Amino acid sequence: MTDAHDVVVAGIGSGGFGAALAAARLGLRVLAIESGPELGGTSVRAGVSVWEPGCGGTGIPLDLYNRLMTVPNAAGIYTIARHCCWPEDGFYPGGECRIDPALSYRDSLVRAADGALDWKAHKERIRRVCHGVPFEPAVMARTMADMLRETGRVTLRTNTRVAAADAADGRLRSLRLDSGETVAASFFIDATGDGALCAACGAGMMVGQEPRSRFGEPAAPEEPTALVNGTTLIFRVVPAPSPAIEPLPDGVPAACWWRPAFPVASVVEYPNGDFNVNMLPTMEGQDYLRLGPEAAYAECRRRIRAAWHWYQTVLPEFRHFRIGWTAPALGVRESRRVLGEYVLTQHDLAAGLAGQNHPDIVAIADHPMDTHGAQGKGCGGVTAAYGIPYRCLIPKGMRNLLVACRSASFSSLAASSCRLSRTMMQLGQAAGTAAAIARKLGRDLPGVPPDQLRAELRRQRVALEHPMR
Repeated sequence: MTDAHDVVVAGIGSGGFGAALAAARLGLRVLAIESGPELGGTSVRAGVSVWEPGCGGTGIPLDLYNRLMTVPNAAGIYTIARHCCWPEDGFYPGGECRIDPALSYRDSLVRAADGALDWKAHKERIRRVCHGVPFEPAVMARTMADMLRETGRVTLRTNTRVAAADAADGRLRSLRLDSGETVAASFFIDATGDGALCAACGAGMMVGQEPRSRFGEPAAPEEPTALVNGTTLIFRVVPAPSPAIEPLPDGVPAACWWRPAFPVASVVEYPNGDFNVNMLPTMEGQDYLRLGPEAAYAECRRRIRAAWHWYQTVLPEFRHFRIGWTAPALGVRESRRVLGEYVLTQHDLAAGLAGQNHPDIVAIADHPMDTHGAQGKGCGGVTAAYGIPYRCLIPKGMRNLLVACRSASFSSLAASSCRLSRTMMQLGQAAGTAAAIARKLGRDLPGVPPDQLRAELRRQRVALEHPMR
């Protein structure tokens, strides 16, 4: 058994990267385990290479952005150009975002209230404040790896999966990897995206929509459902040598077969002029869970080819592009979620920081409740920044395990708001920082003093108030 690490982080997507980097910067020896061939998770392999507008982007996300900006055309800031809600600007099958060199990173840290506004009535305000960060996924993966290695305290293992977990009495003792190696550590952080470590330890899990009676959320359904947020297969289009409508592959019909009409798409410009195309959504989330990753991916490939054929048909400017890359993994917005010491709910989102009474807020967010597909809630419900408590990262009853990914302790409604990459990275930063404080004080993770954790996060330039100072 290998016990050369203070903390093991499983899953090096946004949350896992934040956790591993924060822990290493504070002196811990970190084993970082990633099942894929490169770091970045959904942001890289699923092509979700756009940080949406929102206040949850200080601390490590800012450090990462500054490193990306040292590479030509690696990142930029977008502004909203055309949108299907604004037909006076001309027909567009979704929303278009274009790089604006005049904007700065700070411009991307504003979102509150936009999800609750009528887009048709507040077009100019939305255009003025909604700015995101598109980036090159390959550069992101390399930069993450470089930043971890530069600490001198992180051991990276890619193409490595956790095969089994040994846990008892609220404590995770060791992990067995698919290589046969067993690794132990004082602390563990689950950033797998679906709470795999937590589930292996017997932690309570939540899947689908909770009924209104569980948390008293006004927007929750009366009865529980199996519905989860929609899944997307993102593709990239590049300039074509000559304008044309790409032919459909054999067996792919021209008409939409899974819903009455083709979904709209979010089309975001990369700094080099290519476009990221995110169909909203490509598949219902519950269908993804039912089919499994391989069958769902194959069906989504067929759907994006049909949709792109339609986009090119209805908007001639798209004929100057062709599909140049399809993400090797699906963008999964929601799967299962951990039952933690505190569950973030719609009440927190509606209260905002001014109405919350949590002493342990470790990250802030202001993205609207944002669902895609049959959940049918759309966007809205957030009119001010709100806080995410540290207790959402503590699986109920566990002493040395934290969760720092979209599977943290959120209701389905709350998860639709706070699931964005930069917010997950800040939750990871909080988790890695908490592990370092617990190690220093000789305590279990639930015993980390909230005031010390928040003070250390502020020292790391994490904004815990809004408007940001």
